[in-house]
Order: sequence, then C-alpha cells, then structure tokens
Amino acid sequence: MNLISGEMLPLVLAFISGVLMAVQGSLNTSLSKVTGLLEATFIVHVTGTVLVLVLLFLFKMGKGNLYAWQEAPWYTLLGGIIGVAIIYLVAASIPGVGVANATTAIIVGQVLTAIIIDYFGGFGLDRIACTPTQLFGLVLLAVGAKLLLK
Repeated sequence: MNLISGEMLPLVLAFISGVLMAVQGSLNTSLSKVTGLLEATFIVHVTGTVLVLVLLFLFKMGKGNLYAWQEAPWYTLLGGIIGVAIIYLVAASIPGVGVANATTAIIVGQVLTAIIIDYFGGFGLDRIACTPTQLFGLVLLAVGAKLLLK
C-alpha cells in the first residue's frame, strides 16, 4: 500500500526540507558562536562537500553527469555562492530575532521570490501564472510574520 500519493510526496519532501532548514540554521548559529560566522559558514560547506564526495565517489550515487556542468548556463553555477550567503545570513539573523522569527522572514522571502520566478519563468523554468489566491496567501504570510514579531 502506498502511504504517500504521487502528488503528496513532493510536498512531504518540501516539508522535511523546511524542518531541516530550521534545525540547520540553529546548528549553524550555535557553531558560529564558537567559531565566528564566516568560519562556521566555511565548516558547514566543508562538511557538506565531504558528504557529497562520499555519496558521489564511494557510493556511486548520482547520474554520472558530473562533467556536464560545463554545458550548464553560467548563472546556474551561482547556487554555491548563494548558498554561502544563505548560511551566513541565517546564522547572523537568528541571534537577533530567534529561530521562529528568522524562519518566518525566510519563508516570506522565499514565497515572494518563488512567485516572481514562476511568473517570469526565471532561470529557464516554465512560466506559471500568479493567481489572486497566491497573492492573498503571501499577504497572509506577511501578516503572520508581523504577528510573530510582536
């Protein structure tokens, strides 16, 4: 028996990702209190790189297309740079406002940016129209974020 339908699986995976983001931000903030923000960002990327190296080369996971990166548009390589900024900024924001407030602001920023990327078909993705319901949901998210800051 299939416990999670095909449509639900991506949402469950996204939910788990959100849980892990909150935990990661907390762990990175704790690490940065001991080592410093930039040092913690470095350590997090080194440990992540080691894991990916083990998965790719020891366990032979992946598609085997590692060298195809040269065929990707240049801007797709900015993800690593953006990842450094994300880890640094999350770890910098949590001590000032707490995990819940920082996470709420992150989600509002993510949803706003996602709606814009969908609408314009950014980065070669399919265009997805923005609906009034989505905009209303974004407003509710922003109001919820404001209420959490009280």
